[in-house]
Amino acid sequence: MNQHRAFIGAIALACMAAIGGSAWAADAAKLGSDLTPLGGEKAASKDGAIPAWQGTEAPAGGWSFGKKRGDFWKHKGEKPLFSIDASNVDKHAAKLSPGQVALIKQVAGYKMDVYPTHRSCGAPDFVAENTKKNVGSAALDADGWSLKDAWLPGVPFPMPEKGAEVMWNAKTRYRGVGIDYKSVITAVSPRKGGSEWIKAGSEQTLYFPWGVKGSNQLSKMEKPAEYQTYFAYNTPAALAGQALSVSIYMKEPSETFYYFPGQRRVRRMPTYAYDAPQIGMENQYTLDEPFVFNGLMDRFDWKLAGKKEIYVPYDAFGMHDFSAKFEDVAKADSIDPAYRRYELHRVWVVEATVKAGTRHMMPKRTFYVDEDSWNLLIGEDYDAQGKLAKVREGHLIPVYETGTCDATAMVQYNLNEGRYVFDLHAAGTGKDIQWVTDPNGPRFKSAFYTSDNLRAISDR
Repeated sequence: MNQHRAFIGAIALACMAAIGGSAWAADAAKLGSDLTPLGGEKAASKDGAIPAWQGTEAPAGGWSFGKKRGDFWKHKGEKPLFSIDASNVDKHAAKLSPGQVALIKQVAGYKMDVYPTHRSCGAPDFVAENTKKNVGSAALDADGWSLKDAWLPGVPFPMPEKGAEVMWNAKTRYRGVGIDYKSVITAVSPRKGGSEWIKAGSEQTLYFPWGVKGSNQLSKMEKPAEYQTYFAYNTPAALAGQALSVSIYMKEPSETFYYFPGQRRVRRMPTYAYDAPQIGMENQYTLDEPFVFNGLMDRFDWKLAGKKEIYVPYDAFGMHDFSAKFEDVAKADSIDPAYRRYELHRVWVVEATVKAGTRHMMPKRTFYVDEDSWNLLIGEDYDAQGKLAKVREGHLIPVYETGTCDATAMVQYNLNEGRYVFDLHAAGTGKDIQWVTDPNGPRFKSAFYTSDNLRAISDR
């Protein structure tokens, strides 16, 4: 806990933008001039290690969905600048989070290969325009955590002053109108001394109702959903046939409907949220851990701790190599370093502390959010004793369909039990993830995510 406090104290002293965002007054004219269209600092870092923002980079000619994304990346074939491991982690600790230091020191053979930094996360014009409209008009509600109004798809608070504002920027980053996971392996590594993995295969779809091209005002949406999702398990035998339809609302508790094939019925699960364990994952994975953070923010107070330069997962195409063998990517103790990539970037740091009178198994959490894309890249959880317990990484890639970047593939390390979760990736599945920009098809309509429809499609 002392290490954590010291780190946050260092952020407060060394942050490159004044805490609370006062270094950037809420002036829309700064977007596109001093700042990127989404609010990142355009300028390079003082030492030049982080270059100036370059804008969106298109893939090399010839890419189409189904072809490996990394093969069409402008900077493919780069070599690491250096590696960080147990032998030199203390030397690099100033540009690492406490969780990263813990992983290197505690996980056998864990290392981070650090590559040149690239800043090519951009946004379509309509997202940039909505972001400008949000300056001075987007607002949090009186509760301090929910989003009262914003123009979407766009960044609500490109010059944030509060931790909750940064989190909403992450939650409403443009990801198209949906994401289609044609095949996902949600994996949990073996228990200590064991060799048996949990490998839950499924198909999944995410739908963002506010992600339709154009300009959509949140306050005019009835019961707005952050996203809606459907997934159906096909392996292992214990989970095969089970399916879920979930609506994650922006201001109200989520609605979860779960189909159990043995009973041939759909059950509404009102408590299947927050830190409730996901079914079939041996208490290694809770409902609010996907995407580094998931669901309502009402159980925590959110503090903006400032900005910092650290090495974060970036341009990590190896995590999306659907042609790779799962066993080559996911080793017994961690993801193979060859499939991970780290770069030096500026991130916003947000501290979450559980509210008085509210419970959560991890009462203190820290999140690290990319300034250019507003993706959650690292999450760290501290248990009731103040001990660092879990570390999550979101592995970002440029998304050619949307012109933005997304960090969907994620890894979570349980430091206390020596196990990890690998989810929302394409590695080893044989099928790429597809970002969808036009709402065609039944899965990109809210009517798909009802209990009646779940029952109808599951009973077939």
